[in-house]
Amino acid sequence: MPKIVSAKVIITSPGRNFVTLKIECDDGTTGVGDATLNGRELSVASYLTDHVIPCLIGRDAHRIEDIWQYLYKGAYWRRGPVTMSAIAAVDTALWDIKGKLAGLPVYQLLGGASRESVMVYGHANGTTIEDTVKVALDYQAQGYKAIRIQCGVPGMASTYGVSKDKYFYEPADADLPTENVWNTSKYMRVVPELFKAAREALGWDVHLLHDIHHRLTPIEAGRLGKDLEPYRPFWLEDATPAENQEAFKLIRQHTTTPLAVGEIFNSIWDAKDLIENQLIDYIRATVVHAGGITHLRRIAALADMYQVKTGCHGATDLSPVCMAAALHFDLSVPNFGVQEYMRHTPETDAVFPHAYTFANGAMHPGEAPGLGVDIDEDLAKGYEYNRAFLPVNRLEDGTMFNW
Repeated sequence: MPKIVSAKVIITSPGRNFVTLKIECDDGTTGVGDATLNGRELSVASYLTDHVIPCLIGRDAHRIEDIWQYLYKGAYWRRGPVTMSAIAAVDTALWDIKGKLAGLPVYQLLGGASRESVMVYGHANGTTIEDTVKVALDYQAQGYKAIRIQCGVPGMASTYGVSKDKYFYEPADADLPTENVWNTSKYMRVVPELFKAAREALGWDVHLLHDIHHRLTPIEAGRLGKDLEPYRPFWLEDATPAENQEAFKLIRQHTTTPLAVGEIFNSIWDAKDLIENQLIDYIRATVVHAGGITHLRRIAALADMYQVKTGCHGATDLSPVCMAAALHFDLSVPNFGVQEYMRHTPETDAVFPHAYTFANGAMHPGEAPGLGVDIDEDLAKGYEYNRAFLPVNRLEDGTMFNW
């Protein structure tokens, strides 16, 4: 059996902060797992170093399921983003090791490919509708079959989710949280105009997506979904905060626009009622924040019973390690829908050399054994951790906004 002899946490910031767990076995085989929790990176690093790694030494690296159950049930204090990100890092690293020892890419260990490649969507955004449509046309020319469109809200100085760069986007933008100002009525007016312009420019052979970022009440989300129905959105993402899952019943009563949610979900219990009551169409949970490949497969299996598809989060706060893991998962599950793909900076790609590729609007994890991704530790040392927070929102009267 491959025995775990060491594990370490590597923190690096090649343009943004990443936390990576690297596990080594007694035969020299290593595996990597992403442990990045945007804006709370050091909490997961401490959880791993102080509480998890000591429990791994001497264990059989092949016993992925048993180790997952041990870390989840053995801690007593279950779930939550810190715990589940730490468990995910271990789980992902162990799948990487198992694949290397078997001489197979991870997706083959998950049952093999269910499709030839994985459709991804890119982010088109701009200060104005015209800017966004221009970027979307650029993505379409690159072969993208699915594009998320976001634009600035007229009268607002800044809009969360709209970056200054058309490719690289890092929402954690300051040493202390940036405070954005929000106006719902102005937002509700501009989004239908954005979709109308996008359809006129891009036609109907491309999927259009939109992220609300939890900023609407259920009835507002229902109204927006109804307004957008003529433009056939692929989905509306995070329409309202999902803590109150009953809220999605109200949205469903008012629109047939598909709904996606779950990028901040940590376990199957966060998604259970939404899936079983068929209140969503896409589940957005991702490898690093939902307990790793092992647990995400459980969520996908439940979703498949109710014709809910996967649409994993894939922003730049997930390292190439997580992207590789997501692509192996995506390629294997029967109910795959789409994969978010935000390109990393060249500095990040250099620190995390990887085998996955992009072509014609789709990605493939590659055929390298394991995940097909690694971390250049020497290069990583050159990028020190920089504290960075996600922005917060306030209404124009100063009220802290519930999103």
